[in-house]
Amino acid sequence: MEQPRTERGDAVRLFVAHTWDGTPVAPEERALVAVTIAEGALRLTVDAPYHGDPAPPGPPGPTDGLWDYEVVELFVLGPDARYTEIELGPHGHHLVLRLEGRRNPVATRLPLAYAATIDGARWRGTAEVPLTLLPPGPHRANAYAIHGVGTARRYLAMTPVPGDQPDFHRLDRYEPAPWV
Repeated sequence: MEQPRTERGDAVRLFVAHTWDGTPVAPEERALVAVTIAEGALRLTVDAPYHGDPAPPGPPGPTDGLWDYEVVELFVLGPDARYTEIELGPHGHHLVLRLEGRRNPVATRLPLAYAATIDGARWRGTAEVPLTLLPPGPHRANAYAIHGVGTARRYLAMTPVPGDQPDFHRLDRYEPAPWV
């Protein structure tokens, strides 16, 4: 039986368990994003396999182009194609963008409290995203994981985004946000 995409409990658990085009991945390749809302923030906890990809250059913190490295992402969409893209990496790098319209960033490198640790074959990260960085609701969401270098690059999705190539900005493929 296939694992559900989301699960409710103390936190909403989003499972990144498919390739971008819909093929289920092995359990050891799946990533989990747990989401809770508390004290004016969306709290994200990532638990993902660590693939040992090279770290981005520069110190941990806001990092442009983080999608080119090992990363787990959460996209939160509001009405009128306004959305927030949250990227978290295993080495402490992160990137938060606000977009208005598909692929149209209006704010980048937004502030984020984020910490990550690597423990053997897994990494964990915790982020506090102020609710003010999210678009107005109701929200829709999708989660992704990217890892690998060169021809071994893998693009994974909670909700698949079929097409000719991976495109995480397929806003029509986002599901109602289960934390609402």
